[in-house]
Amino acid sequence: QVQLVESGGGLVQAGDSLRLSCVASGVNLERNNIGWFRQAPGKEREGVSTISATDGSTAYADSVRGRFTISRDNAKDTVYLQMNSLKPEDTAVYYCAVQRGNLRYGYEATPPPPQLFDYWGQGTQVTVSS
Repeated sequence: QVQLVESGGGLVQAGDSLRLSCVASGVNLERNNIGWFRQAPGKEREGVSTISATDGSTAYADSVRGRFTISRDNAKDTVYLQMNSLKPEDTAVYYCAVQRGNLRYGYEATPPPPQLFDYWGQGTQVTVSS
């Protein structure tokens, strides 16, 4: 059984940083892509960043590129999202998700749509005040 448990969310001010963590169990991160999505009230879920199991290539939403960094530690079965220079528009529930498969990402790629991801965590709230 696949389980994804997110942590690290909270309430911060604009310009602050946060690091989200997602611990995975029941899935091999060396064979399956993993990433972060978010959903703000009244909006659709959107991809934030994903990382390839094959070569560690990454994809970022244009709105976070240059501010957020995704990384993974396969030994700890954990993926991280370092979020810097946070803005009020980053406020959302952030979800960790796994996609069966190991697609590589090209230069300045954006994350695949959430419908292509198979397993989801419960989410962690990030609130950025102005």
